[in-house]
Amino acid sequence: MHIPILTYHAMNVASNRYAENDHLALAQDLQTIRQLGLRVISLSSVVDWWRGLLPDHAVEGCLAITMDDGSWFDYYDLNHPTCGPQRSMLNIARDFRNQHQGQPAIPMSSFVIASPKARSQLDRTCMLGKGWWDDDWWEAANQEEVLSIECHSWDHTHPTLDQVAQKDNQRGNFAAVACYEDCYRQVVEAAAHIEAIAGRRPEFFAYPYGQASAYLRYEFMPKFQHEHRFNAAFSILPKAVEKSDDRWFLPRYVCGRDWQSTRELKALISS
Repeated sequence: MHIPILTYHAMNVASNRYAENDHLALAQDLQTIRQLGLRVISLSSVVDWWRGLLPDHAVEGCLAITMDDGSWFDYYDLNHPTCGPQRSMLNIARDFRNQHQGQPAIPMSSFVIASPKARSQLDRTCMLGKGWWDDDWWEAANQEEVLSIECHSWDHTHPTLDQVAQKDNQRGNFAAVACYEDCYRQVVEAAAHIEAIAGRRPEFFAYPYGQASAYLRYEFMPKFQHEHRFNAAFSILPKAVEKSDDRWFLPRYVCGRDWQSTRELKALISS
């Protein structure tokens, strides 16, 4: 028994072709999932199954969908300067439901970066500099209970930032977050900040770059759960979730890396 988790990056808009546009990929992938007779369930349901709170038959033929980084492209329709209008990931899921009578809502999770300062700088250095990495949509997304807001660390330790929450200011490597103080800032303080804005404590954590130090994965996450209050954490190890997987390093497939066409997706989730 296993459950695939598909991960998208909504800022991946390099062209209007499937392999270079995660919006187009998601729209086509939802149709593929339906054609295969599969069902999208929430990330909470996946973890509940892993914990033994849901029986196998309740999640048979199911998968989950997540997004990383949490820009406006997750929530708002935007006019990309070179690729034109882009339907948001949320609205793509809404459109799909409206196209198919009786189709339930598509639950998805967006892993967002907590730090406003980091997002502001990343908007200029990594995106389009249009202020499209704000947090004004987090609470509304949570209230709708379709796109849940989860935690993708305080600042992603991104290499283009001037300063990151790591004791030696090591950037571009989340595995360098390897002591209690740094973990507390990147995990606990990030969760508290997201909760204050989004109105709900994030339930899950996704490691930037899929990286976790041995201390973070084997010490901080399991032993300080009373502080961070997450129910699971996610990597980008390319496989489906099984009961034998580590709760604090659950795997996910990544669009563009692990599949670049509907044919490749079918092979991935049908295996």
